[in-house]
Amino acid sequence: MSETLLTTAYLPPVQYFAALYHAEKVVIEKYDHYLKQTYRNRCVIAGANGALTLSVPIIKPGKPKTFSHNIEVSGHGNWQHLHWNAIISAYNSSPFFEYYADDFAPFYQKKFQFLFDFNEELRGLICQLLEIEPPVAFSTEYLTASHSDSDFRETIHPKKKIMETGSPFIAKEYYQVFRQKHGFLPNLSIIDLLFNMGPEARLILQASHKDK
Repeated sequence: MSETLLTTAYLPPVQYFAALYHAEKVVIEKYDHYLKQTYRNRCVIAGANGALTLSVPIIKPGKPKTFSHNIEVSGHGNWQHLHWNAIISAYNSSPFFEYYADDFAPFYQKKFQFLFDFNEELRGLICQLLEIEPPVAFSTEYLTASHSDSDFRETIHPKKKIMETGSPFIAKEYYQVFRQKHGFLPNLSIIDLLFNMGPEARLILQASHKDK
């Protein structure tokens, strides 16, 4: 059985969930060294003015190389309130926001100590709403790149174009609230797909694969 390697990620892009959907087995890395400016603590949504990045502030690690699962969330700047307001502003008029809003709201009220735990609870919720059950395990040590043929830990990255990653992911188009204004924005946070397409989001994930 082949394994797909992924990092922890905050409301990660459609590409991430397509990998979860199509994987035979998923291993989420806990012992990688935390890197800035990745999906580990940021997501991209579609706002009225175009793509908008939301970043979870973290407490600066005490040493240069810190395992991702030890990264702590900072309470600086009332970020949970700001993120939730940004999400409401972006998706309040989307077809399924009201249907799912009560599921997401508690994550922007409850305090989390560790980024990994926050991300994983959100991922679990989204998998539940998508009605997918990926076989997920967590690493007990750092896994080398040779461990898997499907290592997306550093290829699913906000600064890398899909075509450059070697991923089988295809960005299938779907309805977006601001599409007439900005055109289709590919590979946004999974909540963009969920709030716009609802139960049909699974069909997009199913089709977002070169072999499917």
